[in-house]
Amino acid sequence: MAERITGYTQLIGLLGTPIAHSLSPTMHNEAFAKLGLDYAYMAFGVGNEQLPDVIKGFRALGLRGFNVTMPNKSLVLDYLDKLSPAAELAGSVNTVVNEDGVLTGHITDGTGYMRALKEEGINVIGEKMTIAGGGGAATAICIQAALDGVKEISIFNKKDKFYPRAEATVEKIRSKTDCKVQLFDVDDQEALRREIADSVIFTNATGVGMKPLEDQCLISDPSMLRPDLVVSDVVYIPKKTKLLEMAEARGCRTINGLGMMLWQGARAFEIWTGKEMPVGYIKELLF
Repeated sequence: MAERITGYTQLIGLLGTPIAHSLSPTMHNEAFAKLGLDYAYMAFGVGNEQLPDVIKGFRALGLRGFNVTMPNKSLVLDYLDKLSPAAELAGSVNTVVNEDGVLTGHITDGTGYMRALKEEGINVIGEKMTIAGGGGAATAICIQAALDGVKEISIFNKKDKFYPRAEATVEKIRSKTDCKVQLFDVDDQEALRREIADSVIFTNATGVGMKPLEDQCLISDPSMLRPDLVVSDVVYIPKKTKLLEMAEARGCRTINGLGMMLWQGARAFEIWTGKEMPVGYIKELLF
């Protein structure tokens, strides 16, 4: 890294908390080095309170762009100049590019998730999926899945600050796509059992399973998971969450969040640099 940094190096950041666990700096810096691109990527521990000042500073410093992760994916919209159509529909941003002082927000989580499934040979088009979560990642996944042709989505979320957002997501999907979508309280475990029963995939798109919630799981009864069900988790550290351990014990096929992280990152990389990420090299390096 010391040999690559020059007076011309453009900085790209990652804003979120907790953030020290992220593989994004390794992924992007290795990709920059592989292609000989004069960029550097760094992670910054930033929560909602610090976000306005940090973005003001990034704008003043002329950063090429930055990623945004929990808990900032929704709040960041208030400090950007433009949104991509997908980000506007999702009401969430995970990638920002600075073009001559104009900050444009994009969302690549949904495309990353769908590409990860495709790469694993899992077909959800025309099928039903059940997903837990109402935050930025969950919203992006649901909207992209609906746009891509998933037939039915059952969304489960706690009745917390994200529940109204999940309700808004349902209305957007109903008005913009042909996908059938319903919203439930995740504490209604019988409803969760019923909806999983005829789904091809169950996805955890919450932070449950990630530190400091690594000993928790949204599924209360392992019998909800049948052997022919695919169980996925957006969490990738730990690589095997309590949910995925439970699913493996039931004979389910499991997928952690590494694939989604890789493919959402590849799209962000392209937005910033105009180049394709060397995905094969990065996949071999990280996986």
